[in-house]
Amino acid sequence: MNVQRETAAEGPGQEVPAARGVARRLFSLGRDPLPPMKRPRWLNRLPHALVVYAAVLFGFLTSTQIQDNYHARDPSVIVLSLFTGFSIVAAMFRPVAAWWLGLMTAGFIAATIHGHVGQGQTWPWTPVGLFAFAPLVLLVALRVPPKVTAAIVAVPVACTGTAEMLFKPEHSQSSAVGALLVFGFAGLLGYALRATRLARGQLVVQETLTGEERARRTLLEERSRIARELHDVVAHHMSVISIQAQVAPHLVQNPSPELKENLAGIRQNALEALTELRRVLGVLRSEHADDPANPHHPQPTLAELDALVDNVRAAGLDVTTETAGIRRPLTPGVELTAYRIVQEALSNCLRHAPGSRVEVGIAYGPRDLHLCVANSAPTRPAPPSPGAGHGLLGMRERAGMLGGELAAGPRPDGGYEVSAVLPMDPPGGSVSEEKKDA
Repeated sequence: MNVQRETAAEGPGQEVPAARGVARRLFSLGRDPLPPMKRPRWLNRLPHALVVYAAVLFGFLTSTQIQDNYHARDPSVIVLSLFTGFSIVAAMFRPVAAWWLGLMTAGFIAATIHGHVGQGQTWPWTPVGLFAFAPLVLLVALRVPPKVTAAIVAVPVACTGTAEMLFKPEHSQSSAVGALLVFGFAGLLGYALRATRLARGQLVVQETLTGEERARRTLLEERSRIARELHDVVAHHMSVISIQAQVAPHLVQNPSPELKENLAGIRQNALEALTELRRVLGVLRSEHADDPANPHHPQPTLAELDALVDNVRAAGLDVTTETAGIRRPLTPGVELTAYRIVQEALSNCLRHAPGSRVEVGIAYGPRDLHLCVANSAPTRPAPPSPGAGHGLLGMRERAGMLGGELAAGPRPDGGYEVSAVLPMDPPGGSVSEEKKDA
């Protein structure tokens, strides 16, 4: 349920004043069910059960007090008692309509006991009547804006004062002050509960949006990092093409003018493509000279995996590696992606599984490269880890970029496993695919 505006537009350029908006809500008899509790789930209908219990209790007490204390034996007493209880139950579904029903029932009760009020007895409200009407105020205040809540408290209090000034029986006690205190407390309680519920709902929405924004930002950062790395790979290939085109005429005796012209065109196109690539992706370059994406630092490959494993061992993890199949060079994009996946998986082991045993497996298949990084259960608690915690998102992004797959999840022994399958020959060719993703 959303917070209602105090003014609503009637038409183009017209607004309904706040007072008319409150009056409209007071006469709005629409359905507005009482929401269940969210936690704990097995008690989600507890408010409804309490309301039904209060309806039965106050219906019985109203009948008893009218007949025993005010000695009114009118046959309508039973009907009025039933309407008192029914109005409380109806407030779970149509709160404003139930509030009007309860107010009219209270008026009929006041008329019924008017000639039976004794010395020191309250009128127009009976002692039970005050507390029987309070749940109606509370249930309405839970679902209407604050100004409407003030109105549902002020109307019965004003009616009480008017009735006492015009029709108060002799020797009776005033109930206006009691009505103001009881109804005011019920209205304030309903307002506070409603504000708390709305604040919690907005907090949940904000947390959801924050989580989505964090995931989106992490994804964009990872894509920017991939773009920087692919920029290096593509730039390298374009440079090689340019150099080969320049050297090729010197490797042939008496090259024809057509050959020289074609090779010169290849070299020129390669240089232009390299210039455009640097112009478009240059903004993604790091300004720090020691950044891994710096052009003076070559991108890592699986040939450097042993050095990576040695660093992790030095940090305190027991790491073993195993390679299956015939080890052979792969396309730069696959080499880089495989290295980064293993690197991120080992970093996660360091952060989240201190003291565990880690197994790194690499299998060279006919058409696919299989990676597996699995760790046992940690032997000591993991320290708090700052950061967004979206390493798996980056690994999946890298694998998906090449048309591969990555899976991660807990193991039965309490450990964790990350496995990936990368195609040896990514769709579209390595260089063209890298250029497209860059």
